[in-house]
Amino acid sequence: MEIVIRAAVMFAFLWAVTRAVGRSTLGELSTFELLLYVTMGDLIQQSVTQQDYSVTSGVLTISVFALLTVALSWLQWKFPRTRSVIRGKPIVVVRDGHLLPVAARQQRFTESDLLANARQQGIRDLADIELAILEADGKVSFFTAAESSSGGPTSGARS
Repeated sequence: MEIVIRAAVMFAFLWAVTRAVGRSTLGELSTFELLLYVTMGDLIQQSVTQQDYSVTSGVLTISVFALLTVALSWLQWKFPRTRSVIRGKPIVVVRDGHLLPVAARQQRFTESDLLANARQQGIRDLADIELAILEADGKVSFFTAAESSSGGPTSGARS
């Protein structure tokens, strides 16, 4: 039972860490950050199982993580108001060609990050962007004045 409780605590901790890190950071991992997360996974395993390398311990730990993941998914489905807490909400970062400083600062999202994403979508200048939305998964959706007339957004993945 102790392993189940430890796994649940570590799951909650990991969820909180990924929410605190911010969506723009999760959208693009550097090599160091990737190695850091892999190392963190090993450290979590040690803290959950306390050197218990049995198959039962591994199955219990993975089962708790899987059940809690399903539980979060069910909560979002059953109680739509929990979605913004669990997954996050899209945030407008550009309006009428201007980077919104408060949103950018909260998300640690720079103008150079935005312009790199915009260039990948064929947008050359910040002034061409009517609206840019940082999605909960770290992607940026761009809406330009030309698209308003044609009706379609351009969505770009963070690189």
